Amino acid sequence: MLANILSLPRAGHCFRAIVLIVLHLIISMLSYAQQPPEPGQKNERDPVSLFQELFPSLSEEANAEELLETLLQYYSNPADLNLAGYDELAALLLFSHEQIHSLLSYRKLTGPFLSLYELQAIPGFDLSFIQQILPFVTLQPRFAPLKQTLKNPTSHFLLLRGKRTLETSKGFSPLDSTSRSTTRYAGNPWQFSARYRYARTGSFSTGFTLEKDPGEVFFWAPRKQALGADFTSFHVQLVNRKYFKNLVVGDFQVQTGQSMILSSGFSLGKGAEVIRSTYRSNLGIRPYTSAMESGFFRGLAVTLGLRPSLDLTVFHARNRRSATIAGTEVITSFPTDGFHRTPTEQAKRGNSLEQNSGLHLLYQPGSLPLKAGLTLLHTRYSLPFEKRNLPYNQYEFRGRQNVVAGLHADYRFRNLHFFTEAARSVSGGAGSVLGAVAAVSKTLDATVLARAYQRNFHTLYGAPFSEASRAINENGLYAGIRYSPSRKWQYSGYMDLFHSPWKRYLVDTTSRGFGYLLHTQWKPSRTFRMYGLLQQEQKQRNNPDSKQPNLPLVTSVRRVAIVNLEWDRPLKYQLRTRIQGGDFRYRGSPPSRGFALAQDVTWRLRPVEISARIALFGTDSYDSRQYVFEKDVLYAFSLPSYYNHGTRHYLMVRYALTRQLRLWLRWAQTRYSDSDAIGSGLDEIMGKHKSEVKMQVMYRF
Repeated sequence: MLANILSLPRAGHCFRAIVLIVLHLIISMLSYAQQPPEPGQKNERDPVSLFQELFPSLSEEANAEELLETLLQYYSNPADLNLAGYDELAALLLFSHEQIHSLLSYRKLTGPFLSLYELQAIPGFDLSFIQQILPFVTLQPRFAPLKQTLKNPTSHFLLLRGKRTLETSKGFSPLDSTSRSTTRYAGNPWQFSARYRYARTGSFSTGFTLEKDPGEVFFWAPRKQALGADFTSFHVQLVNRKYFKNLVVGDFQVQTGQSMILSSGFSLGKGAEVIRSTYRSNLGIRPYTSAMESGFFRGLAVTLGLRPSLDLTVFHARNRRSATIAGTEVITSFPTDGFHRTPTEQAKRGNSLEQNSGLHLLYQPGSLPLKAGLTLLHTRYSLPFEKRNLPYNQYEFRGRQNVVAGLHADYRFRNLHFFTEAARSVSGGAGSVLGAVAAVSKTLDATVLARAYQRNFHTLYGAPFSEASRAINENGLYAGIRYSPSRKWQYSGYMDLFHSPWKRYLVDTTSRGFGYLLHTQWKPSRTFRMYGLLQQEQKQRNNPDSKQPNLPLVTSVRRVAIVNLEWDRPLKYQLRTRIQGGDFRYRGSPPSRGFALAQDVTWRLRPVEISARIALFGTDSYDSRQYVFEKDVLYAFSLPSYYNHGTRHYLMVRYALTRQLRLWLRWAQTRYSDSDAIGSGLDEIMGKHKSEVKMQVMYRF
């Protein structure tokens, strides 16, 4: 009924405003949670905690740091609900297909939102969901001159961070005459980073990111794109300026179609989010703000509105990349860890040039729920690229240049969403995905996706849905389902079948695999949540114990089970208990088992917030290691692996010194009961414990 009242013609705007005021008062009096902020205010919800809620378990192929960085970009530059389309809302990973459809239908009926409180009137939007999305959405005026918006940024901050390991690792110790090692790290053990952002949603963005890893030194080498800090990133972006829908100078990413050719580094992979993981949003150009030192373009990108239904994106980039060069003629690999601490690592820094030129043509007729596009990418290296001459590398990319082109489309019909993309590289190899998402009913959602990537298909910046880390040499079929019979209960799961028609690393013939996940959540109130998860994946690999010349395949099985309980009293405290266990084994061999038990607590004592954890873990070997998210300082990421036997604990304090100034201090330590040395090589620490301290200051202008 409320939705019908708020959808009255424009003549009823006064009555609509009265209803919104009443809504405001009711929510203010009855809600335990923080009130929705009006434009210009900022919800203080920790995005890392939200990330952990959304993805309690990630596949090993999913890059968790890139996933979190995508969420953090929306946190620092929220989506405008009066401008965002289906793809931008889907990319938030917070909305279901039905919720996006409800929001867009409501906006079409009533016109632009007048207030964030109006979200209460949209079918399928309860208060708990609204509180979840508030940090990542905003409302802005439809249009304002650039000169005016420059004076009123929605995001303007400077963040400085420093961290180090307290124990001395081998790389920072004096040279030992009795050791064969004659190398040490060039710099000090501190990691420093700085991040600046000055932006207004839907208008402009500018900023920079600087980072020096432990062991690196500050130096000035413009030809290698090093300006003081080892890694420097910057961007300037203008949005919605006449024919220029989007213009970025500096560092950027591009995501088109189903990410077959161009991906912003955002690939969800297989995990507890079983429905939204299959569809990739067509996000176009996005500024790059991460401290990760690979996977982005550096140059110029622009999106032009040729017609109301036709957009053209073109870009050109020149990146200096670190490479391993055999002799002086052939590149054999591109290291992506970003470390330049030793003479060997420093010699690789920026020693090759990569140039990328691309275009994307997007057609969106206003009369149909259709979207179709063409993508083309040309990549050229300063030296030829060729991997080691091994059987499984026979069909890998080699040469100085690669060209890949493809077509994509998606169509929405009522509660069905179909999507597809097909591409072909200059090698003759092809790749394709075909999928659908269906809101079968108000309580049931389902998705299915088929994929086929030939062994000679080469996409260097693509990241479509796949089992492996790259879209090559793989066929597969994925199906996911989610059933929500009430607000208290939710059941979900997936099954995935995959096949590699050619050899892979440690697999000397064709191989198959299978995986599944079951997830159940119980949320009887706004203050308590409990979920359980069971995930298993089995793959074929070479038998490590075989003595035969041609190694036979054996099936490896990895399983993980999680039980998580959370009590949350907004603005007061939060308790989280996590019990996790799993094993890894080769069929016919004894399993390697592991477990982790973690207890988290957060006290919110304004202006201070204190967070702590104590964890106990034990594993038979590294094969049964356990991954558990940790709460960290804002814009930071912590997902340590627990292996061997020991404890892990941390203590973090956040202090709001003023409305503009925030301070963080974090100390963490891992103690092992059965190890006298931690790590290996130059990172080796003699002893039974490893400690880390982290300090951060953030000023909001």
